[in-house]
Amino acid sequence: MGRKQTLKITVDALMTLALLMLMAYELIGQTTHEITGTAMLLLFVAHHLLNRSWHKNLFRGRYSPYRVFQTALAAAIFLLMVVQGVSGVMLSRHLFTFLPIQGGAYWARGLHMLGAYWNFVLMSLHLGLHWSMVLPPLGKAFRGKAVLLPVAGAAVALFGVTAFLRREVGAYLLGQIQFAFFDFEEPLVLFFLDYLAIMGLFVWTGHYLGLLLRKLSRPRKGGQK
Repeated sequence: MGRKQTLKITVDALMTLALLMLMAYELIGQTTHEITGTAMLLLFVAHHLLNRSWHKNLFRGRYSPYRVFQTALAAAIFLLMVVQGVSGVMLSRHLFTFLPIQGGAYWARGLHMLGAYWNFVLMSLHLGLHWSMVLPPLGKAFRGKAVLLPVAGAAVALFGVTAFLRREVGAYLLGQIQFAFFDFEEPLVLFFLDYLAIMGLFVWTGHYLGLLLRKLSRPRKGGQK
């Protein structure tokens, strides 16, 4: 594995970790949340710089169903990250208080909350589209038990459904809940396990949706498309 590929994997792994941490907000403290959010933005920029060849090829080649979905998903995540960055700076109480920003906190808070949950879901789907790159190393790690990976994935997705419902993530996605509610007596590890399972649900969904779209993108026999 080359140095660039290793760097890409490291950046993506750190982004995944940051994404999970950001969902905890008050549970990890406002200062830590702002530091993690700033790090997330920098990692996001690094991710795009490392994958700049993808941008160069945006207007080249045929757009298959898979490519259309992948590009739309990437564009949505990009817009959400811009919204999260701007609204996060506006709401900052620690890192960016030196900036002369006044007003707009009400709208920024609503957008930041909505964007956080949609970003979590869409980034997890995006990770799922590329999950095929992760499966071979996992298969080697499990050696003769690689057949259990789909079963494990389905189990995580099922637990993710229960966590999704229990944490009322759907209500956050629809903007029905304006403020994040946390149980400060709950062990932090249980919170992260639930959100890791929810992430797993959308990674699982993205993976199999990607497989379906790739299948639909293949030219039909006889040269028909």
